[in-house]
Amino acid sequence: MNRFMKVLKSKETRDYFMSTHFWGPVANWAIPIAAIADIQRDPKYISGKMTFALCLYSAMFMRFAIKVQPRNMLLFACHFVNEGAQITQGCRFIKYHYLSKKER
Repeated sequence: MNRFMKVLKSKETRDYFMSTHFWGPVANWAIPIAAIADIQRDPKYISGKMTFALCLYSAMFMRFAIKVQPRNMLLFACHFVNEGAQITQGCRFIKYHYLSKKER
């Protein structure tokens, strides 16, 4: 516990928590959280274009998070989760608009 408190109070830890390297990904988590919450909504409200755009966006930023030095694994995790959520939404969109035979 004493070692943990020492690390928490260190200058490096303070610098990390006060940087865009931390707050950028934290703010970005709103996107996958919203997509996961929308999985329960009716698929007629899903925008195919926006879902596709968010898939591309997350794929590009996953690569960026790995290539930037130092690596930003928090950003990578955010976009990895968002990619999965957007692919799920995309599958729901395709199923509803193109594969479903019943009347709407």
